[in-house]
Amino acid sequence: MSASQTYEARTEALLSPIVERFGVEIYDVEYVKEGSDWYLRAYIDKPGGVNINDCENVSRALSDELDKEDFIKDAYILEVSSPGLGRALKKDKHLEKSLGEEVELKLYKPIDKQKEFSGILKAYDTGTITITIDNEEKIFARTDIAIIRLALDF
Repeated sequence: MSASQTYEARTEALLSPIVERFGVEIYDVEYVKEGSDWYLRAYIDKPGGVNINDCENVSRALSDELDKEDFIKDAYILEVSSPGLGRALKKDKHLEKSLGEEVELKLYKPIDKQKEFSGILKAYDTGTITITIDNEEKIFARTDIAIIRLALDF
């Protein structure tokens, strides 16, 4: 397990009782470097969406716990936010909640000269993602998908 994965797992363990106390759920935790800065991001959600007070309450409580535990060796910026409308579907639990929803996926390499597809998320398993495009099911290998996210309706 990489240092980033360890930090994410430990942060998620600290976050679990906090989100329960504030009536929200963990969507994702990531520890990433952008430019010269490290970011520890906690994405939270609840039915109807989170608001600024939810993010602030969770951020303060998580910051206190992280200060107590002090397991991240590098300086980092803590961010707590909603995963957003066009949220990435990284985990099986995200895919499960999104079955029947419109999604967009981008591939690492084109298929028939196309790298971007959108359709209704029909099914998934450990190796594939199935979406329905114009009443036709298309199956993609998960290893070929760079990102899959909920489609934005404008």
